[in-house]
Amino acid sequence: MQGRFKRDGSAAAEQEPHGGTDRGSSPQHAQNPGPAAAGDNSERAPRSAGPASSSGADPITPLVPRGAVNTGSRIALRNWRISTRLISLLALPVVAATTLGGLRINDSMNDIQQLDHMQLLTQMTKQATTLAQALQEERDRSAGPLSNGVKADDYKVAEPRKRTDRAKAAFFDATTAIGNTDGDEALEGIHASVGQIAGQLGQIRDIRREAYAKGSPSLQTVDAYSQLITSLLSLSQDMAQATSNPEMIKRTRALAAFSSAKEYASVQRAIIAAALPGGGGQKGSHLDQNDRQFGRAALHKETLALKSFNVTYTASGQNAEELTATLENGNNPEIKAADTYAQKVLDSPTGMAGTAERSYLDWYEQSSTKIQAMKTIEETLLSDMEGKARELRDQSQREAIISGALILLVLGVSLVGAFVVARSMIRSLRRLQDTATRVAQDRLPELVKQLSEADPQDVDTSVESVGVHSRDEIGKVAAAFDDVHREAVRLAAEQALLRGNVNAMFTNLSRRSQGLIQRQLSLISELESREADPDQLSSLFKLDHLATRMRRNGENLLVLAGEEPGRRWTRPVPLVDVLRAAASEVEQYERIELAAVPATEVAGRVVNDLVHLLAELLENATSFSSPQTKVRVTGHALPDGRVLVEIHDTGIGLSPEDLAAINERLASPPTVDVSVSRRMGLFVVGRLSLRHGIRIQLRPSDSGGTTALVMLPVDVAHGGKQPAPKPAAGQQRAAGNGAGSGSGNRPGL
Repeated sequence: MQGRFKRDGSAAAEQEPHGGTDRGSSPQHAQNPGPAAAGDNSERAPRSAGPASSSGADPITPLVPRGAVNTGSRIALRNWRISTRLISLLALPVVAATTLGGLRINDSMNDIQQLDHMQLLTQMTKQATTLAQALQEERDRSAGPLSNGVKADDYKVAEPRKRTDRAKAAFFDATTAIGNTDGDEALEGIHASVGQIAGQLGQIRDIRREAYAKGSPSLQTVDAYSQLITSLLSLSQDMAQATSNPEMIKRTRALAAFSSAKEYASVQRAIIAAALPGGGGQKGSHLDQNDRQFGRAALHKETLALKSFNVTYTASGQNAEELTATLENGNNPEIKAADTYAQKVLDSPTGMAGTAERSYLDWYEQSSTKIQAMKTIEETLLSDMEGKARELRDQSQREAIISGALILLVLGVSLVGAFVVARSMIRSLRRLQDTATRVAQDRLPELVKQLSEADPQDVDTSVESVGVHSRDEIGKVAAAFDDVHREAVRLAAEQALLRGNVNAMFTNLSRRSQGLIQRQLSLISELESREADPDQLSSLFKLDHLATRMRRNGENLLVLAGEEPGRRWTRPVPLVDVLRAAASEVEQYERIELAAVPATEVAGRVVNDLVHLLAELLENATSFSSPQTKVRVTGHALPDGRVLVEIHDTGIGLSPEDLAAINERLASPPTVDVSVSRRMGLFVVGRLSLRHGIRIQLRPSDSGGTTALVMLPVDVAHGGKQPAPKPAAGQQRAAGNGAGSGSGNRPGL
């Protein structure tokens, strides 16, 4: 048949080493081949019911005669009905746990919910304080320029405004986290305050625009900023209403008092800065009566706020003097100088008359030392309050856990009374459960594994009884489970014995037929080499081809038996030769058309199985398509190194349900049963693809019919980038031993 394949170009004329391989399809494959056979409408043959039990015993007969076991009196506790025991077991603990647990858990949940709200409000207050600090800096830096008629950009007011905008966005994000108030009056009040503040913050653009308008008094701008800041700082007071914890209330009030003192100090900085010149020969200092009174009121309120803070903070158990030590005049010369200058300017009826001439920038830098120290203290208070909120929430959680533990303790005490009633039932149930679990997870799987790996007669198939003997439902279930366990073991042993016998027969028949077919192929090849008559040579070619197909059909028995290939290639083989060899094993090989096959090589260990797999698919495509049509085979090398082989036919096609069923069987080949005999090709293709990680899928073709997609993984398809090294002469001779010369042989070395 070498001459025929050279003439029609439809298959390879290569030699191969031949031996038993793990492939095959049924002898009837030419009429009803592999994958498409899943789409036929033939009725499924019924499974064998198996032989009857050799013992002939009733399935519900217990292992031990009932008369030999003393189950005790019917009124004995272990013979009570399960429903009676359950009622006795659960009534007392359920009533006790429900009554006590409902009260304690409800209180704990309320506390946790309140502290969760407190944490959210603390975070919101922190953002509100940050926004207030940004507004204070923006206001105070704007005071000098707006009073001296200078553009704000010349004195770097633009950057504080940007920080204010960022702080405002962060504040709105924090307020959004509060979410729905769910009828909480405290949260509803804070929600209203936040809404009011949001409306006020919307006016900040107008404040900035009107600040530098000609003729606009500086006090008006300072007051507008102060109103926004005061609203933000008032959230600290509102937050005290959201908790019932006395310590948190004191801390929030202390924070509100200190934040107010800091705001009054900042107002003084802005008022005095607006009255000072910018330097560089500008006009002298001037503080009118309204500005002086406004600043003096701020100075007085700052003193009162600090006193209120000291009292409140000390009442919470903290040391106020230690915290505010940095604000003492004697500890920092800059703070002392700033306080002295502010008091002299604001308390004196003459204002700035008689004071040393200075620019508002000098005053801003000096007074900022005090503001910065107060800012540090304010941040410390915020951090302490936030930490205290977390601490209280953790404490509430611990209390909830303790409450739960107490409930469990009470429940445990209640269960002691029910333990005597439940003990007999629990012991039986646990023993039945443990036995069933061991049988299902350990005993039966291990037994099936032993039966599949060894002679069933050498495996211990004895059944261990559950050991529960009573008249109640548990005892009856235990007896039934023993019967089920014994029957399952018996059936598993029979199945293993039958499967082993069938596999042995398959293997023996396949080995015998393979040897005879190989000798037949060798004889036919010898006759072909000596024949000169074209007609006789053509007949020999057909005979050679039929014998090759017989060899492949016989190899299906090895696949059914689960045998591994007897011989494999030692080096890669071009994919085109593999496709030609597969086509040579198909009855209507002349209808197969190879097109656009990439220069890819197939790993030698996969060559025999891949030829067999492709031959099954090609046989299927030719059998279920019109004899006048071609079966087109194409290949594509993918960028990741894989290779996709497509087999297109224009046959009758398959329904979506049949395609889904076939693809499922290809992905997960079933065990050998009666259905496999009718769908031999499908079973063989699935087993061979699973062995080498080859993905196969059937899809409807665009032109009608079916397309089979064969995806070769990277370790199977080398991609042709690195040619395989040439083997030594000794290896070539060893590989060629036993090779047939007929056209049905697969690619040679």
